This record gives sequence, structure tokens and C-alpha cells, in this order.
Amino acid sequence: MRGEIVHLEATWRAVLDRHPYPPPLSALLGELMAAAALLSATIKFSGSMIMQLYGSRAVKLVVVECTSQGTMRATAKWEGEVPSGALADILGEGRFVITLDPQEPSTQAYQGIVALEGRSVAEVLENYMRRSEQLDTSIRLAVDRDHAAGMMLQRLPGESPDPDAWNRAVRLGATITSQELLGLAAPEIIRRLFHEEDIRLFDRTPVSFRCSCSPERVANMLRMLGREEVEAIIAEQGQVDVRCEFCNRGYAFDAVDAAQLFAAQIPLPASSKLH
Repeated sequence: MRGEIVHLEATWRAVLDRHPYPPPLSALLGELMAAAALLSATIKFSGSMIMQLYGSRAVKLVVVECTSQGTMRATAKWEGEVPSGALADILGEGRFVITLDPQEPSTQAYQGIVALEGRSVAEVLENYMRRSEQLDTSIRLAVDRDHAAGMMLQRLPGESPDPDAWNRAVRLGATITSQELLGLAAPEIIRRLFHEEDIRLFDRTPVSFRCSCSPERVANMLRMLGREEVEAIIAEQGQVDVRCEFCNRGYAFDAVDAAQLFAAQIPLPASSKLH
């Protein structure tokens, strides 16, 4: 078996500080962030892993991106009042999407899409891993205003010399409370739960918030939109305003910027306005 424990503090608060998420959506976003950090740690690849929850009720989208460099970003879209309750109460009919986007052009991207099966983020991911990856998985998640935390156990392929090891580990893992998962350090969690087991503990890996938006990326997006559309927006509004949904950073392009954008077909100079 293998296990992962994640504690997000500054990374979690950096996401909360950028948008006024309603409490039920905030909890959902934190759980998905913790789950994404857990799963990304088990994947050996160079690039990014993107996890998305699509909904048909108040919450329309929850998305988390983790990179192989240990950076994360997250955002969500919603309309109106977000109710408390099970996942179906918040999302309604929806789907879960996981995408692996490699950095190497020679490596093919992967995407898995499944219906939302489960009352929580943990149950949805457990069902996904069991059915799509054929890996028995147990996930515990907890969130408060300052922390997002998670613990994952996975049974690896192959025969075990101890046939009861997996069931025993799951039973022990299920005894941890949300308060313990949020407040205790990983070594203490492992000592309390699995002190009679043979454990190999690896060094921790740091995680940090970082958004990959930039003036150059926004410029490329506007080029794809087209000169005619961009000039029409400037004629109506005086400039094109673009705001990153992840970090809430704003970019402004006026008529001079647009002329440079389409005339030179190169990224805007460093003097481009950034708000």
C-alpha cells in the first residue's frame, strides 16, 4: 500500500483571498484542492493535472490545477445562493473530469470523464480510481477557513503477504476525525493510526500557490479572438479588460496596444498596462 497526507495552509488562503466564495462552495473547493494535491503526488509526469467538477445547479464549475513543480491554483463559478448538503445538492447533475497535460510535445495528453457518483468529493474520487484506474482507494478530506487537508490510502497491484492489511488500514484510517486531520502533523497522524504497521516515511514536498497567467498569454488569447472583435470592443468600451479567474489579476489593452498586438504578432512589451 501507499499513502499520502497533505496540509494546505498559505496555498489555500491565497485562493480564498481572491474571491468571495460562499461557505459551502469554499468547503467544496478546499476538498478538491486537497484531493488534487494527493493524487498529483502519485503521478510521475512533467506537466499539469487539472481536476474539474461541472454542475447544473448553483455551482457550475470547480477547477483545480496542480503542476509537477508543486504549484497550485483553483477557482469556481456559481450563480445565486449555494446550498449546504451533499455534493448532489450543490452540483445537481454533473460530471467529474481529470486531465493530464504533459509539458513534452511528444507525450499524449490524457482525459477521463465520469458522472458524479458519490455524496462527497472523496467518494467521487474513490469511485473514479476504483473503476477507471482499478485501484482500491480510501480518501479522507477536511477543510476550515485556514486549512485544507487530506489523507489517501491506495492498495497497489500484486499479492500481499498479509491478506487483511488493506482492510485493516482502511478501518484505521476511517477513525481519524476532521479536527485531527486539520490540526495534527503528518508524523503524528501516522503514529496514532499505524503505529503497529511497518511504515516507510518519505520527505515532505512543498506546495505553493502560483498562477500561470501573463500579458503574453492574454495577448495570444486576444489574437485568437481576432482583430475585428478586439477593435469592436475597444470602440465600444475604450479598452479591452481581461481578468484572470484564478488569481483575479486584471489586464487592460487600449487601441495602441491592440495595434501593436496585430501589427507585430509578437507578445506585448514589458510596458504593457497591468492592473
